Amino acid sequence: MSVRFSTLADRIRPTVLGLFRIVVSLLFACHGAATLFGVFGGAHGRTPAVGQWPGWWAALIQLAAGALVLLGMTVRPAALLCSGSMAYAYFDVHQEHALWPIQNGGEPAAMFCWAFLLIAVTGPGRLAIGPAVRRRVPGPVAAGA
Repeated sequence: MSVRFSTLADRIRPTVLGLFRIVVSLLFACHGAATLFGVFGGAHGRTPAVGQWPGWWAALIQLAAGALVLLGMTVRPAALLCSGSMAYAYFDVHQEHALWPIQNGGEPAAMFCWAFLLIAVTGPGRLAIGPAVRRRVPGPVAAGA
């Protein structure tokens, strides 16, 4: 039984990783869109002014890098940026209120941080358009050719 499950798990792992990437990054990008544009129920608090540190920049990272991870383009660097931004949010915004995420409201930041770190390490899995785009882009043309 365990051999069959192990074989099945190995076979579906890339698809499950791809679905995980899609769900996590869609939620993350929606959070950025809500903060920047007031959609999906609006920002948590006031919408930050353009360029305001750190709120506007965090929302921009959530939307732009989240969209890149969602699509499966430059997944590892974009996911690492998402992870780092959530680590910053946790330690800068939440940690000062209490030690544990359950106490300081930092559970989403902690979960997104670790989820995006996992994506950065494991890669995009299946269902990513990045590899398909790279295959279609012609390489540089040699001089004199």
